[in-house]
Amino acid sequence: MCWRYQTNSVLKFLVPFKLEKNKNSIHNNMRYLILSVLVLVVFSCKNESNSNVLNKQELKTGPYRASLTVKDNKELPFNFEVISASKLKIFNAEEVIEVDEITYRNDSVFIKTPVFEGYIAAKFEGDNLRGHFIKESLNRVVPFFAEYNTTTRFNAVAQANENVDGIWEAEFSKGVEEDEYIAKGIFKQDGNKVTGTFRTTTGDYRFLEGVMDGNSMKLSTFDGAHAFLFTATVTDTSMEGVFYSGNHWKEPFVAKRNKTFELPNANDLTFLKEGYDSLDFTFPNTSDELVSLKDDRFKDKVVIVQIMGTWCPNCLDESKYYTEFYKKNKNKDIEFVALAFEYAKTKETAFSRIDRLQSKIGIEYPILLAQFGTSDKAKAQEKLPMLNHVLSYPTTIYIDKKGKVRKIHTGFNGPATGNKYIAFKSEFEGFINTLLAE
Repeated sequence: MCWRYQTNSVLKFLVPFKLEKNKNSIHNNMRYLILSVLVLVVFSCKNESNSNVLNKQELKTGPYRASLTVKDNKELPFNFEVISASKLKIFNAEEVIEVDEITYRNDSVFIKTPVFEGYIAAKFEGDNLRGHFIKESLNRVVPFFAEYNTTTRFNAVAQANENVDGIWEAEFSKGVEEDEYIAKGIFKQDGNKVTGTFRTTTGDYRFLEGVMDGNSMKLSTFDGAHAFLFTATVTDTSMEGVFYSGNHWKEPFVAKRNKTFELPNANDLTFLKEGYDSLDFTFPNTSDELVSLKDDRFKDKVVIVQIMGTWCPNCLDESKYYTEFYKKNKNKDIEFVALAFEYAKTKETAFSRIDRLQSKIGIEYPILLAQFGTSDKAKAQEKLPMLNHVLSYPTTIYIDKKGKVRKIHTGFNGPATGNKYIAFKSEFEGFINTLLAE
């Protein structure tokens, strides 16, 4: 059978680019890329319909060096290893992402990363691959290439003559009021190799891996939801660089060494408006049944409300931890409930992504659809008007047995932040035990 899903999906999001093709050249380029994918799939379908025998090629086992072409024609590299024709692993520093949704059509392969909607559509060029990384809901298409039997992430041409090991106080989009924000850089360097992350008030930039090439730092990560590239010129006490997110966003950043720098307390950024002491909501689950915080299952329980999205990597990290914690403690007077704010264009698509997330990581607590069609935080705050704002996905709201909000934690420090992640888990479990004991 011809792979109708991909053909229809690509056709479905050609329209927005056609309408906007005169706005700028980016839209024209992206429309061309989408058309390329469409031609690839239609051609494969045509071949299949004209022949009863498929000359199917499969991924060759072994290492690959992949690259995405982002803004300014920069190369964003990452590494993966094919374990079998139906399984591969993506590597970002200590992170290993197992991928088992791989399909083939003639001379093409389609690789769908776990949980997130993004997928790679590529043609075989011998043992190599060439195609695109696609996120349909956001109309984003990024050129992709993968070279077989290559393990180097960044090609450093010079020895490192600077060392970024330590803590850095960073500012992104400095001087641009609506976009400016602060961050904390945490890096380790061993020779040319650099690993670490940037923490912000709303989360972290995942497991970054790269090199110090002379005095030039290059870091990248790819997880199927986000593709990040950081480049910077480094001195002993400062760095100045550019952050790229896919081929749709870039911004400058500067940083200085500051071993005592700390971000604002994550428990003080989001709070209830004056006159409120509790939370109230009613949203549907994936069976389209309304679930309310007033339901019996939540009465006289400590309740953890997770504001999240299936598209959000920090939310995924948090969900994995909460799932593990809930399974160990669900016999106690505690309940979790997640509120998903989805950019999927239809309720049905949003429900399917929630179901996929729950199935993939074994989430046993309910995830309710609070919003679809946009992940805009101002719109999200309208759904929870008792909050001063929704600053971050994720955000966690702690409710005691009497139904009173006791604490709100903005963002999540995931495994990439090392000691901060360990400290969060200790703080979380300690506060939960305090609430349970009341």
